[in-house]
This record gives sequence, C-alpha cells and structure tokens, in this order.
Amino acid sequence: MSATSAILVSVSTESGSTRKDMPGRLLRLLSLLQSRREWPGAELAERLGVNIRTVRRDIDRLRALDYPVESTTGTAGGYRLAHGRNLPPLLLADDEAIAVAYGLVTAAAGSVAGIGDSSMGALAKLERVLPPRLRSRLSALGRSAVAVPVHDAPPVDPVVLAVLASCCRDGQVMTFGYLDRAGAGSDRRVEPHHLVTVRGRWYLIAYDPERAGWRTFRVDRIVRARPAPPGRFPPRALPAPDPVTYLTRSFARATYRHTARLRVALGADAVRTRLFAHVPGEIEPRGPDTSVIRLSAESAELVTQYVAALAALDAAVTLVDASEEVMARLRGLRERLPE
Repeated sequence: MSATSAILVSVSTESGSTRKDMPGRLLRLLSLLQSRREWPGAELAERLGVNIRTVRRDIDRLRALDYPVESTTGTAGGYRLAHGRNLPPLLLADDEAIAVAYGLVTAAAGSVAGIGDSSMGALAKLERVLPPRLRSRLSALGRSAVAVPVHDAPPVDPVVLAVLASCCRDGQVMTFGYLDRAGAGSDRRVEPHHLVTVRGRWYLIAYDPERAGWRTFRVDRIVRARPAPPGRFPPRALPAPDPVTYLTRSFARATYRHTARLRVALGADAVRTRLFAHVPGEIEPRGPDTSVIRLSAESAELVTQYVAALAALDAAVTLVDASEEVMARLRGLRERLPE
C-alpha cells in the first residue's frame, strides 16, 4: 500500500455472530486503537465482547493489513497504533467525517494560514470516497461555507501542528526548537496542554519544567517538534478557567516594544463590550465609570489603531503616555484628520 492510498470509511456498530461480525469487529478494534494512544488488552477484549486470545488474533490481522500495531509492556500488556512507513486506511464515524470536512473548508478558505492548498486537495479526496449519505452533506458544506481569510497570519507547518495536537491529546512530553521575537533560538522540553488559535495565529500552551512555569509558544516559531521520553506525564491544572482565558491573560500581562496608556471615562466592562476586539494589553478598572488601559504590541501601527478605536468611543479619553513612534503616528493621524 502506497503512502497516498488512504481511504476513509464509516465504522459499523452492528452486532451478529462471531464469524459474520468479524469485519465489523476489526473495524471497531481499529477505531478504538485510533481514538487513544494506548489500550490494555483486557479493556479491548471487554469493549469488543471477546476474549483476549481473539483480540490477539485480530491484532495480527490488522498487522497483516499494514497497520503498525505495537505491543506495550506492563502488568497486563496492551497495544497501541504506532507510526508506520505507509498510510493505511483511516476510520472515521459519520460525525467525525463531517467535522473533518468543516475544518478543511475553513482552512481552504484561508482562515488557517499556510495549509490552504493542502486542505483543498484533502477535501476533494474526502468527497470522492465518502458514502452517498455523507457526500451530499459534504457537497452542500463545500458550496455554502466560506471563511474570512486572515491575510497577515504567519504560515504554520501542518506536520508540526499535528505533532503538537497529538502530544496535547496523549499527555506526551515533547521537545522542539523555538525562535523568540528577536530570532534567538533555544531548545525546549515541555508538557503540552492545549493549542489555541487567535486571529489566524496558533499558540501552544505548555508547562516548562526547567523554568518551573507555564509558557505560551507561537507555533509558527516552533521547529523539530517530536515526542520525547519518559513519555506521558500526569496532567497539571492550568492556572485559569480554560485555555482561552489563560492565553488572553498572558497577552494582557506581556510587554512589547511599543506601548500606550490611556484613561477612559467608562467602566472596564463597558470598554470590553463596546470595542470591536480584545485589546492587546490590560484594562484596569478605576471605579464604576473609569478605566486605565495599557496597550502593548510589537507593531506601533497596531497600538495606534487601538488608541484611535478607544478615542472613537463616546467617552472622554486621556492619553497618559506612549512610546515615541506611537506618538509620532498619532500626531500624523491628527494632521490628516483636521477638525
């Protein structure tokens, strides 16, 4: 089987006699192996309603079909689907196939930077091999769904993104090379927690044991991402209600090259409600009708845009201070927009 001969089928869950149900049982076994990193043999037997000897025989049949199923060590022993030389058939249930199609449509439309062409090709292949009951739904989705492209989003390596997602899902320690904002490289070893995308940019939230703290990494700056020993780690509690909140707070606390600080005659909640997007910085309440907003970004243009947006609110705004380039841009804006 070649590396480009993958097919996608739906998983049958119908039951019957052992001999009659053997193809369906193999499909269910493969679906289980693809849904989790590792399975104890006894748990697979229980899920399939067979004995452990039958599980071993079915594992051998999958191996004969070019699926790289490995045996794992331990008290009871187990199995996992490893990386192989070829790409064997991939099993998707109906809802999974439609979810994949939705993601491909979104990426092909340009909202996920760097993988639009690959997504379009994968979407075309998916439509050709799906059963009729799903092909019509997929065709309708492809014709009617569009996404607003993010033009300034940096491209990401789909392989890196897939490795990060896999390690997050499996709780797998990983290593990678990372380039900071100044272009300096470093080697990282982390416990990945979650991937979050914001305005077309992908971020990895992870715990860094060497630095004894949580860190956020831009995925487009990650290279050579791979799983690393000793393997899985016990999950840690994220210091926030959810990954999006953690990332938003990280952005707010960060200090970049260009800054501005403003006092607005509106409460903090009112500012958040009336602005078109999250500010790149902090909104500090100073009473029910006053807020101090600190803006910070690598781009002076972006900081200037947010200053202008805040000045456009129907409230008194005072510029407390700003970096030199931001001040110059604001003066130019005032000259171009005379009263």
